[in-house]
Amino acid sequence: MRVSVIDMHTGGEPVRIVDARDGHDGWPEPQGATILKKRASARADQDHLRTFLMFEPRGHHDMYGALIVRSALPGADFGVLFMHNEGWSTMCGHAVIALGRHAIEQGWVKAVEPVTRIGIECPCGLVFADVAVKGGKPGAVSFESVPAFAFAVDQMIDVPGFGAVPFDIGYGGAFYAITEAAHFGLAFGRDPVRHFVDAADALTQAVKAAHPLGHPESADLAFLYGSILTDGGDGKHEPTKNICVFAEREVDRSPTGSGVTARIALMQAKGLLGLGETRRFESITGAVFTGAVSSTVAGHQPPAIRVRVGGRAHYSGRGEFWMDEGDPLAHGFLVR
Repeated sequence: MRVSVIDMHTGGEPVRIVDARDGHDGWPEPQGATILKKRASARADQDHLRTFLMFEPRGHHDMYGALIVRSALPGADFGVLFMHNEGWSTMCGHAVIALGRHAIEQGWVKAVEPVTRIGIECPCGLVFADVAVKGGKPGAVSFESVPAFAFAVDQMIDVPGFGAVPFDIGYGGAFYAITEAAHFGLAFGRDPVRHFVDAADALTQAVKAAHPLGHPESADLAFLYGSILTDGGDGKHEPTKNICVFAEREVDRSPTGSGVTARIALMQAKGLLGLGETRRFESITGAVFTGAVSSTVAGHQPPAIRVRVGGRAHYSGRGEFWMDEGDPLAHGFLVR
């Protein structure tokens, strides 16, 4: 078996792209009439292919991937499943930004100047990516989120090893527990990443155990994806830093598109951000995403907004991976 890939990154966060439509890149397309059924099919029958591409020796602990599938959803140009070190996500903003550029350069959609709109069906719903185009070349990309909302605000939890920690839960296509790094005694630029990982993962495990989640559309969306530690800059106008630790202690190098969406939803719910106001979010690589409340969602419970997140993606390579006959480690492994 051979699988062809295109590698990109958004703010340093990798995205390994495989086109599974009609087995185009060597990966059989998952079965299912809906995107969530395709996700369930991939999780049940193709997880060995996920580990094959995400794990060592072809990938690494923090690798991320996007599997392109067909979509029958009106308004969608294609569908996508997201994969990482633990399984299959429901939303990934950095991948959507990369796919916006990639879709134009691959000719999946026709380039229209000055902005090309691309409908991408994600497991969480239909997301629209708007790609700036000049001279036929794509540039910056922004996307409009699915309904995003504050699930829990101003909560307190006992985190083993750290004591009582205040936190919020926001949804931006995936659920995140969010708090300030200072509540764990951490500061950006001073403490090593591994300390942030330990703290964020401890918060994730504590919240998972104590706070059941619910989503108004599907139970498949109701799980805590990870935790985001911030510099406490929610109510300020200068760029605010954060680090997202998700899945199996995976560290996002970008500001995290769905995480920015969740943070914006919480800011709006707390009265810290109004319609059309833009904030800037910085990651551990220094990469910046913009985020703004683009509209409110009528009749949604809990009250929800749509968020526009913007950034840039870049290519890093092209490759073909295969399984060598008799290789006992063909499906991949992780040592960290």
